[in-house]
Amino acid sequence: MVKEIMKDLLFLGQKAEAAAKEDIAIAEDLLDTLRAHREHCVGMAANMIGERKAIIAMAEGNRLTAMLNPEVVKKSPRTYKAVEGCLSIPGEREVERHDWIEVKYRDMDWHKAKRKFTGFEAEIVQHELDHLEGKLI
Repeated sequence: MVKEIMKDLLFLGQKAEAAAKEDIAIAEDLLDTLRAHREHCVGMAANMIGERKAIIAMAEGNRLTAMLNPEVVKKSPRTYKAVEGCLSIPGEREVERHDWIEVKYRDMDWHKAKRKFTGFEAEIVQHELDHLEGKLI
């Protein structure tokens, strides 16, 4: 179900709680909402739809991927500056991002998974992981 975008900075500033298997329904709503905003959005975190759960979704070309309880296990030592915008917070901000990251998470079938992200996809994942930490980007 497509949800409204949360813009309450106090809510967005809270750290996410671990997701449980029952929260896959929230991940489905997150994917539906990302799909609805696909024209101008490449990633979302569950708090952006009013859920304080550790769930993110991202676009990878035409495919959408959700990750439950994502956690960075490795990251490049090299970083760069990027300017990012967000549906929840107006304007753009400069941030520092790693060239690549390796993330472990649970997929939509609650299986354990691990992936390495590089380039723009790594930037998207890092942005959404910041949301889970309550960082206002």
